[in-house]
Amino acid sequence: MELRQLKYFLRAKELLNFTEAAEQLNISQSTLSQQIKQLEDELDIPLFNRIGKRVTLTEAGALFADFAFQSINKAQDGLLMLRDLHNFQTGKITIGVTYGLRYVLTPALIRFATQYPQIKIKVVFGTSEELIDKLNHLELDFALSFFGDIAVEKHFDYQNLFCSPMTVVTAPNSALAQKEMITLEQITQYPLVLPAKGYMTSKFVHDLFERHALSPNIAIEINDIPTLLELVKTGNWHTILAKTSVSQKDGLATIPLLGENMDRTAMIISTKEVYQKKAVKEFYRILHEEINL
Repeated sequence: MELRQLKYFLRAKELLNFTEAAEQLNISQSTLSQQIKQLEDELDIPLFNRIGKRVTLTEAGALFADFAFQSINKAQDGLLMLRDLHNFQTGKITIGVTYGLRYVLTPALIRFATQYPQIKIKVVFGTSEELIDKLNHLELDFALSFFGDIAVEKHFDYQNLFCSPMTVVTAPNSALAQKEMITLEQITQYPLVLPAKGYMTSKFVHDLFERHALSPNIAIEINDIPTLLELVKTGNWHTILAKTSVSQKDGLATIPLLGENMDRTAMIISTKEVYQKKAVKEFYRILHEEINL
């Protein structure tokens, strides 16, 4: 059953004259008759009584006309909706983000939402593993995470955003805050509060110490980053995070961590085989612009 056939049927039903209907539709009468006959064959019931050159609607035709009209209207509504979607008049995007990239996301989010208020946005925070699981279940349009947090998979597309150095984060009035830089060996002398297991930052930091055969003084592990930062503000503990994880608004100091492989690459991760919405592409553009300001 095709929309074209439904349109032909409704015009013939309106005029009850195949010749006039064909003329208005700019097709031949034989084409009109053939298409309506195909529709009747598919429905397995006649829609018109054909009495010589005169046609009348059957009971089935009268009942079916309502559904045909609704189908055409729904299809037209769908077309208008897709046009609106293409022109940013409707739609929704769902973004996954690791906590360490929240400050990267926020400026782009504000700008996009201000520029395209008709687009609904959902932001989901989670660990890299949680976000990858959601991507695999098509619950996200894309995720912002650090490279190396998850295994590279062929069905994902990876776009590099920037590199962020790992830093020691401390209270601005602590003794550490006066240092221009610090080594891993030096930081073992201080009590640390780190993200709990499950956060890839924690794995990254543990692997760093292990590669250098060092034993850090991890006093507290916690699965809530805002609380972790509040603990650091007391000056009693320090932490190690990517520099982008901390903003001036947090009221904390960051000290570069010396050593090899101390940078982390932030990226956009999306699913290759999924249609990429125009709104998502526009968000990417704004995100890149905000990062490069």
